[in-house]
Amino acid sequence: MAETKEKSETDEKPKPRVRPIVRLGIFLISHSFLVSVVCCSAGVLALFLLPVLAKNTYISENALMPGSASPMLSNQHISNGNRLVKDLTGSKLKSSETGIESQRIIAQYMLDLGAEVSFHKFHPQLNQFHPLHFFSTPDSGIMQENYSCSSYGINTVGIIRAPRSDGKEAIILVTPYNTLKSGLGEALSVGIAYSVFSLLTQVTWLAKDIIWLVADSRYGEYEAVAVWLRDYQTPKFSSLSTINAEMCPDINNLYELNVNSIAGSKFSNSFRRAGTMAAALVLKVRDQSEQFEDTISIYAEASNGQMPNLDLINVVNYLAVHRQGLRVKVEKLWSLLNSSWLRNLGEIFESLGKVAKSLNPEWKFGIPATEYVEGIATLASSLYYQALGVPTGPHGAFRDYQVDAVTLEILPRFSSDKVRRNDILLRGGRLIEGVIRSVNNLLEKFHQSFFLYLLTSPSKFVSVGVYMIAFALLIVPLPMVAASLYVDASSLGNCSKSDNSTTSAITNTDERGITVRSWRWLNSAKLVFVVHLWGAIVSLLPYFICQIPDCSPTTSFMIWVLLSMLSLLALYSVLASPLSYAEASQEKEWAFVKSVTISSVFIGLGLMSVINFATAEIGALLMVPMCLLARPLKLDIRAGTLRSFSRIICNLVLGLIAFPPAAFFLLKGMLDDFGSLNAVDFWMWVESLWAWNSATYLFIGLQ
Repeated sequence: MAETKEKSETDEKPKPRVRPIVRLGIFLISHSFLVSVVCCSAGVLALFLLPVLAKNTYISENALMPGSASPMLSNQHISNGNRLVKDLTGSKLKSSETGIESQRIIAQYMLDLGAEVSFHKFHPQLNQFHPLHFFSTPDSGIMQENYSCSSYGINTVGIIRAPRSDGKEAIILVTPYNTLKSGLGEALSVGIAYSVFSLLTQVTWLAKDIIWLVADSRYGEYEAVAVWLRDYQTPKFSSLSTINAEMCPDINNLYELNVNSIAGSKFSNSFRRAGTMAAALVLKVRDQSEQFEDTISIYAEASNGQMPNLDLINVVNYLAVHRQGLRVKVEKLWSLLNSSWLRNLGEIFESLGKVAKSLNPEWKFGIPATEYVEGIATLASSLYYQALGVPTGPHGAFRDYQVDAVTLEILPRFSSDKVRRNDILLRGGRLIEGVIRSVNNLLEKFHQSFFLYLLTSPSKFVSVGVYMIAFALLIVPLPMVAASLYVDASSLGNCSKSDNSTTSAITNTDERGITVRSWRWLNSAKLVFVVHLWGAIVSLLPYFICQIPDCSPTTSFMIWVLLSMLSLLALYSVLASPLSYAEASQEKEWAFVKSVTISSVFIGLGLMSVINFATAEIGALLMVPMCLLARPLKLDIRAGTLRSFSRIICNLVLGLIAFPPAAFFLLKGMLDDFGSLNAVDFWMWVESLWAWNSATYLFIGLQ
């Protein structure tokens, strides 16, 4: 009787309450398929809604005050710049002397203004792949071994010391100029910079030093700026100029003869510096002319998706449009502008916006279909160039040192007459003057506005708080599906999914069997590890292939493919032999493999979103559907149902699209032409990624 009473009391004890967060997790895991469909659809929809949700740009830092002062650049300054343009384009020198003479002319003009002038000599340096260079600070690179004394690059540097400055801050103005093969556009960019430079030597409001760098772009615009910037930021006590003088005495003597002809005590043969860089502007004028109006293109993408502070772009856009009447352009994927399905989608959003506005006039949803298509094309371009991780101009060298910089490329609608040339010099000079004056007002570095954003037009942007929603919706199903697969694969025998049957099964199962099954996922983890190890080996192979002398791109590509296949076979035979899984059930083993794979993809996408969000976003679009639909072909073929065959087709299509070479050729064919595709193009593209230390290269290899 007493035992019966104790037993009834034990049965009447209340069961421990399950926390709501645990209940929610169990519910999401048990309905992972439905949650995955809803979240992925919502993520893709949110991505297409970004142009609709874009905000108008605005100046966050009140101290910038763009356009608050009247421009001071006068016709006298323009005539000085025009005179320099004529001297650069009208010099009748031999090709071997043109480089030295043009630099001497520019230096002489700088000295006439009272600026401090110096020359910066450098050798071209090779961008070669090295596994330890990723995510590291810029270094000195690798100097070409077979250089000659005539292979020097010569940067001309002029510095204005601000009258109201303590020399601790500086603004950089860069004009690329090919001393051996220069056109009218490069001469005009130097003329615009000189007009502004001559003005800044006379003003009293200047509070930051001005550095004008005429970068010798014979070996590339980026290279000339990067080498000078590297020497500026990391001074070397073992002077390279002394070594170069010993190696090339003839060039050094010729150089001194040209320098000695420049009068003035402000010339220095040593490396000159100013203060900490507040901002940098790279000015270019394209030789190609526009048909309708003067335009200016803004290039902002730097290495690994880095962007300058949005306020810098906003200042340039405001002054160009509202003060100088220039049309501002940013890069677009032009192939998307003629897309009919995008236009139809834009018309749907436009209709929904009209309905929302009729219900409540304060609801501002929807934009015109034409503006939506242009916004998608600009957004796709911004995502692509940020994901590529390769700078779109010389300004990218400054972002490596956390200096906000943009490249401004003017496309003038000019003819050969003098009036149009003076107009370009005036409007371009006043634009640069206004930007410098705004940056000059800052008491600290740019920090008020966004550093993480996507552009949908020169005057509209999507902030990080908005575009992260689409990415989060795409990847949130991954951990739930991984947990669901693990639970299903770990279930014992033919257990029912109800709580009672699960409890009885666990009670009747031997403890040793539970332990063995709970560690079964390690076999799958080993297989996934082998795949990632193979990806790391494939990523490192170009470093060794580049050591082969006189190896053409076609040969390098074939060697890369062959070594990749051989390394895969070797790893599979040694570390992932099929004998390891002989005792495992095939139906359950693939669930463990898929669970571990999805977990690794989720971790990889999360880490990549911190390094380069654009790469993570594109990777999520390609990899998440493939991860969710993946299933062994043998099992689907054995099933023989319509659903299984549909899944086979979807897996093959998604696997082909997500395969890096196929994705590259598909994108290149859409942008250019499918008839111009070449297998070597993929090697050249990959070579550009690792040469620029792009994190996307590692992501492609490891994922």
